[in-house]
Amino acid sequence: MAALLTPNRILIAFLLGLAALPLFAAQFTVTIVNYIGLYALVALGLVLLTGIGGLTSFGQAAFVGLGAYATAYLTTRHGMSPWGTLIVGMVITTAVSLALGFITLRLSGHFLPLGTIAWGISLYFIFGNVQALGGHGGIDGIPPVELFGLELGSSRAFFYVIWVTLLAAIITTQNMLDSREGRAMRCLRAMTMTEAMGINTLRYRMVLFMIAAQFACVSGWLYAHLQRFVNPTPFSLGQGIEYLFMAVLGGASAVWGAVFGATAVSFLKEWLQDWLPKLLGATGNFEMVVFGLLTIIVLHRARDGMWPILMRFIPQRELTRTVEPALALPRRDVPECGSDVLQVLNVTKRFGGLVANNKMNLTVRAGEVMALIGPNGAGKSTLFNCISGVNPATEGEIRFMGQRIEHLGSRAIAKLGMSRSFQHVRLNQDMTVLENAAIGAHLRGRKNFVQSAWRLDREEERRLLWEAAHQLQRCGLGEHLFDTCGSLPLGKQRIVEIARALSSDPTLLLLDEPAAGLRHLEKRALADLLAKLRGEGMAILLVEHDMDFVMGLADRVLVMEFGEYLAEGLPQEIQTNPKVLEAYLGGMDE
Repeated sequence: MAALLTPNRILIAFLLGLAALPLFAAQFTVTIVNYIGLYALVALGLVLLTGIGGLTSFGQAAFVGLGAYATAYLTTRHGMSPWGTLIVGMVITTAVSLALGFITLRLSGHFLPLGTIAWGISLYFIFGNVQALGGHGGIDGIPPVELFGLELGSSRAFFYVIWVTLLAAIITTQNMLDSREGRAMRCLRAMTMTEAMGINTLRYRMVLFMIAAQFACVSGWLYAHLQRFVNPTPFSLGQGIEYLFMAVLGGASAVWGAVFGATAVSFLKEWLQDWLPKLLGATGNFEMVVFGLLTIIVLHRARDGMWPILMRFIPQRELTRTVEPALALPRRDVPECGSDVLQVLNVTKRFGGLVANNKMNLTVRAGEVMALIGPNGAGKSTLFNCISGVNPATEGEIRFMGQRIEHLGSRAIAKLGMSRSFQHVRLNQDMTVLENAAIGAHLRGRKNFVQSAWRLDREEERRLLWEAAHQLQRCGLGEHLFDTCGSLPLGKQRIVEIARALSSDPTLLLLDEPAAGLRHLEKRALADLLAKLRGEGMAILLVEHDMDFVMGLADRVLVMEFGEYLAEGLPQEIQTNPKVLEAYLGGMDE
């Protein structure tokens, strides 16, 4: 029996049953399944927006209303074709979503969902108070959709339009998430790391916001031509909350969770509306009380929703996964060995009254490993953040490849050819090792999310994954390509970060405590890799506490104490420097 329940067979059975449903099911069933399709389309947008992008929105019902009212107004007042109004509605929704997103998505924390509530309520009252839109009475007489000369006036005929649209949205969404663009979207929660890899986080948040709004708009268009009547009630804040509940219940990070959530909520709502008044002996919206309790239970017990739980009971066929060979990506020109790659001149970083770095100076050259050492709290990672643009310097000058960069953000600096790892590992724990490494190659691709959705990026995608796999092989992680990062020990996760940085083809590599958590043989392999990179002309600046690792690898060592320069020289000179021995090395040996 278990062998029969494979995901592919279940999907085929679902599609066959869906196709046959209007032919044999009762009218009530067809109607409710139509509404499930409409709700699932909006919930799918919330999966992208909330589950993938980490952006909570209570206002998606307003975008449904934009699509519905656009076609209702234009078809009844101006005689436009329904298909033409779909295009107009999507254009309007794009403009509105970009305007609202530009304002709203700059908010964070609880301010973001409050912002979505504000514009959701505003649009709802616009629908009800503009007389051209029919006021609270709405607009009736919306014409049916015609397709190939056939009038789709019945709910049974319109069923296929709704579900083909939903399935197309699911397929394109899955395609997009399985791409360079999708990897960037899935990393939006880790904004510091994402920006350091050259990814414009605001742009991708805007893209997710716009896509979710477009899905809602199309759902509204379909709703208007299914009902042939619209009024403001279905586009209220309460309905927006219900859409969000569908996404959360089904699984906010699972594409098919949107369908499951819409199905569960729709049938449960019908059942509760029938039975609760009988049980309680009174009429009212008691189902909302049950939904509220269910939301709390789901958030406590199944934060990933019900879809991942259901998938545990379906046997997953073991597949042999490989990375397809592809042409190598273009590489940067390597600077002349010994030339200055990075210059830090009198850099000071203040946090209020605290001076974390005070007039720091250092130079890193092509084809050398420069080590930055010092006791905990010496300001080493702070200097790293100043150099990479994560926390710009308060004063001083930083030059990278001859260009001043102290005024640039981390994304702009990454484009110039600087890449880094972090003191505290920053990976997407749910993504595979290969996908995490491929994030580093993001800037080496050019295809956009539309091309990804329609799989017009496959050749570029093969090249990006081949590059990521190559760097992982160099770092000794070839056998872990398809493991999730969360399943790896901390030491190997640090190596994944290095492979991710190398995938960007950097001129300068910044490594923050790369040997932390590694075993002896792993440290030797890392030292060999860094020595090989040095031989290829790469400039490497590393922060490290393992003195044996540093002294056996570094060409030069700079020592910091209390945010200031203490000493600089060859490893053997640093090991015998009295100031260093007193401040750091001597204390380590005792």
